[in-house]
Parts: sequence; structure tokens; C-alpha cells
Amino acid sequence: MSLERVNSGDVIFVERQEDVRIIVSIPAQFSSSERRDARGERRLFACRAVYLSPGRVALASTVTVKVGERIIAHVDRIGQVTGVVARVLEGGFVVRIAANPDERNRLSSKIGWLEKHKNLDVPERRADKRMIVSNPHSPMVLPDGSSETCVVLNISNSGAAISSETVPYIGAILLVGKAVSCVVRHFDGGFAVQFVKRKNRNNVQAKAMCG
Repeated sequence: MSLERVNSGDVIFVERQEDVRIIVSIPAQFSSSERRDARGERRLFACRAVYLSPGRVALASTVTVKVGERIIAHVDRIGQVTGVVARVLEGGFVVRIAANPDERNRLSSKIGWLEKHKNLDVPERRADKRMIVSNPHSPMVLPDGSSETCVVLNISNSGAAISSETVPYIGAILLVGKAVSCVVRHFDGGFAVQFVKRKNRNNVQAKAMCG
């Protein structure tokens, strides 16, 4: 079984080549078994996940931890992972994830999706939290009146990331589902739209673009 050395800024460690592994920079939070508040509850710290695999996650944080410390982390797009600190880095640490084979397979699938779409995750440029919809397919009417089916990659109250055969020009006004939208940005594999009228959060969660 071969091993590969991975270096991403301050994050340096060895990982199995068979693992699905990606370099990222996405928001996360964690708590430690060693750090509790005055009520004895775990304190929650903000951080960023900078490396993901089914076996390990590297977190960039200014919080000092020790090898062997138990960690519970929640990573955007991935969910909750638990494990112990395997290595302390300058500016962060690596957590060895504790999971059974089924949990590890599910985590691998999530990481595979994130690798495919991670260029959409630019939280600093977003006013609203993005969500992944359960039914991503939606009808789309283009400026010339033609229509086609698009895939809603993620959505918020104010806009969405779209993938379709046609990539409209920036500034184009579209009808995506029932939402009148304006194309504001292109990215590899799709484009981002801003809704002309903000959607209600409950409607976004329940009906996505098609409701």
C-alpha cells in the first residue's frame, strides 16, 4: 500500500493514495474534549477545513490543541465528523476521523461531490447561506424565449449556482423555475444568478427553485 506526502501551506502529512482526498478552504467549527466553558459544556470554535479525506481532516485554527485530544467538527457541505488530534501543525491540526466502514463510504461520497463542485464555495462573497436542494432539476427560460432543463447546484435566499448546457451572458435575465434571475458570474461548469426578488427561506428549503 503506497503512501503520498501532501503539502498545502502549513498542512503537511501523509495519506493513503486510495483515499479520496481534496485540498479545500471551507468554513467549519469544532469543539474539544479539553476545552469547556464555565458551565462545563464544550466550547465551540470557528475554523476552516483545508484538507479532507475519509480518514483525516486538517483544520486551520489558532486554538492550541494536543495530540490525542478528542474533537467534534462540523464542516460545511460535509457534516459532523469526530476523531482525535493526530498531528499538531503551525496554524492548525489534523484530526484522524473515527468512523465505521459505512460512515466512511458516505463521507467519501460527500468529499467526491465537493471535489467536483468546490469552486462554487466562496463564502466570503455571499450574503446568504447556500443550501443543496433535494431535487436539483429545474426548468429555465432563456432571454430568447427558448427553454431547457438546468441543474440547481446550490441555492440561497438571494441567488443560486446553476449548471446547464447553455451558459447565458453576464447580465442576462432568466426565468429559473418561477424565479426571475440575473446572471452575475460565470465559473467552471456553470454560472451564478441573483434573484430579482429575494426568496423566503422556508420556500427555498421546501421547494427550491421549482416550487
